[in-house]
Amino acid sequence: MTSSVTETPPHPTVTELTIGGMTCASCAARVEKKLNRMDGVTATVNYATEKARIEHPPAVGVDALIATVVKTGYTAEEPPPPPEPEPLADTPADAEAGAATPAQDPELDALRQRLTVSALLAAPVVLLAMVPALQFDNWQWLSLTLAAPVVVWGGLPFHRAAWTNLRHGAATMDTLVSIGTLAAFGWSLWALFLGDAGMPGMRHDFDLTADRHAASSTVYLEVAAGVVTFILLGRYLEARAKRKAGAALRALMDLGAKDVAVLRRGTEVRIPVTSLRAGDRFVVRPGEKIATDGTVTEGASAVDASLLTGESLPLDAGVGDDVTGGCVNVSGRLVVRATRVGADTRLAHIAKLVEDAQNGKARVQRLADRISAVFVPVVLLIALATLVTWLLVTDDPTASFTAAVAVLIIACPCALGLATPTALMVGTGRGAQLGILIKGPEVLESTRRVDTIVLDKTGTVTTGRMRLAGVRVFGGKYGTDATDESELLRLAGALEHSSEHPVARAVAAGAIERCGELPVPKTFENVPGLGVRGSVDGHLVLVGRAALLTAEGVDVPAGAEPGAVHVAWDGVARGTLTVADTVKDTSAEAVARLRGLGLRPVLLTGDHKAVAEAVAADVGIDEVIAEVLPEEKAEVIRRLQAEGRTVAMVGDGVNDAAALATADLGLAMGTGTDAAIEASDLTLVRGDLRVAADAIRLSRRTLATIKGNLGWAFGYNLAALPLAAAGLLDPMIAGLAMAFSSVFVVSNSLRLRRFA
Repeated sequence: MTSSVTETPPHPTVTELTIGGMTCASCAARVEKKLNRMDGVTATVNYATEKARIEHPPAVGVDALIATVVKTGYTAEEPPPPPEPEPLADTPADAEAGAATPAQDPELDALRQRLTVSALLAAPVVLLAMVPALQFDNWQWLSLTLAAPVVVWGGLPFHRAAWTNLRHGAATMDTLVSIGTLAAFGWSLWALFLGDAGMPGMRHDFDLTADRHAASSTVYLEVAAGVVTFILLGRYLEARAKRKAGAALRALMDLGAKDVAVLRRGTEVRIPVTSLRAGDRFVVRPGEKIATDGTVTEGASAVDASLLTGESLPLDAGVGDDVTGGCVNVSGRLVVRATRVGADTRLAHIAKLVEDAQNGKARVQRLADRISAVFVPVVLLIALATLVTWLLVTDDPTASFTAAVAVLIIACPCALGLATPTALMVGTGRGAQLGILIKGPEVLESTRRVDTIVLDKTGTVTTGRMRLAGVRVFGGKYGTDATDESELLRLAGALEHSSEHPVARAVAAGAIERCGELPVPKTFENVPGLGVRGSVDGHLVLVGRAALLTAEGVDVPAGAEPGAVHVAWDGVARGTLTVADTVKDTSAEAVARLRGLGLRPVLLTGDHKAVAEAVAADVGIDEVIAEVLPEEKAEVIRRLQAEGRTVAMVGDGVNDAAALATADLGLAMGTGTDAAIEASDLTLVRGDLRVAADAIRLSRRTLATIKGNLGWAFGYNLAALPLAAAGLLDPMIAGLAMAFSSVFVVSNSLRLRRFA
């Protein structure tokens, strides 16, 4: 008999590469396709962020991934690693000398220079062609002189990319632009040098359609120069808009302090923040940023976390309180002990979540990528078919050529490639500014379908801090005329004041608030799991569960609440105290906002039903599911889903993690546990339930923007291609329209920056 052991395959490695040389969505689709052909590799390439996220087995090295990208005709490199800890600076001047200068963008500067020169040269060429009154003898030779550098030098990025793609057997948007502009320029050279167009006194009418002229006397210099210039303009505006789209993430990553005053043997030494170690104590003065996550060891102040969480009001911080790096100290001097530094900080974690979300792809974008991958070859065939059809029908090479070039120029898939990533970049960036972290594009599609939102009670709807909610005095045989609320509270509160249990502390605090100073118990005993007993003012007092009274031989009234705190003395049950979680001030407004989004709120808790119903009534929730064990919460979610509901879940504790993962959409309070945050789809950085409504609203708005962008991109190409093929568009006008289709998509996405 033999036995075999099944080996568990190793976990895939996740690598991120920066991809260079991509000029349109077709490029991204090609790189993604080549990487996914490698054994065990799953890759996602994002055109807008110019990054590839690759899952690959350990056997496939990073060098092999980079080599595959290079063979495809593009560049690839790993992002630079986090900076190594710097040596301690001896003086503040040393620290300042090591500070980095603001990063420049040479690629954008070079594009601006190429656009400026091309525009200055192309403007006279276009004017001379469009306004016959400006045409003088030999004007066409001036146009050639001005247009040649635009086509050759201005269009060099397109020609270079087209040649690279051709060597790899591929075609992209650059192929269309290069073929179209070189064809127009080549036709013009033939007409000028071998035809009649170079004759002195030649005049050239301008028409927006494929008008018919003698082939040998027609030049397309304005098309060649104008198209290159318009597409360079589109590229430049697109690049600027893409930088704006990623501005929120860059601002988030730049939010941290650059240097910090560390205490070394009682003396402050200012060092770069990269030299900070966990355990170091550092000083934060009013107006300074907190350098890293830590715990306050000295001082008290108000801390402004608005840039990180969107919370408008400063939060009080004192000894023992945790503070987050990147927040601003508003008033007093604080001494903080660093607990997490570098990539482990909350700010770094938030930035990583946002970046991962921006690098992902929604389902609708994958459809666009598949279309872009085959779009360029299809357009080349359409252009060839247009040329042949026009020649057969009209026998006019001029009109045929004009229509074919217009097809090449108009049909750029750039808008398709930008539709999703730009909206995702802006939406997730704006979310980060408001304290909303969206884990991925798939989350956006989930928010559209959600119709039920399940709210955990403790820490989500309520603060998690107990308070005295109600007092009930028994009458009849269980009470005496002398027993009133004040006496009940005074004796029970005195005994509970000696206990550290959260319920006991809530009872004691409520008693002090209502009765003032409390007597000191003569004796005190804790009864584990049941309550406390002791002697107060000569009475033997019992405070706790009903079982405590029963065990001591005290009758408990049949109508007493099972979850209440029972009070008895001298062998008689005197009354009950109700302790409840404090409802957050914003919870009722949050529930109203969620209803306004068409969601049906459900309160889910392990607390007693009476307590849960009281909280639900306070905030306006009709449906309550109470007395649920932690392991049963996920089952409740599945039961609601079985009823045909699409369920969102909001929670903050370890006991919510399974339910958050089971729900169609999981939202975790950032004030909660790491387990809950890890299991969720959306993280609400601050513990305000109103942000849940904002998160769903932002997600839906971002998804609507993506769909609007894709609708425009698809609609534009579907409408423009037939017009160009029918000869109803001049190639230069086609180039202008194509360039601004991409600009429109990016500008539409940028409207999300104003979301509030």
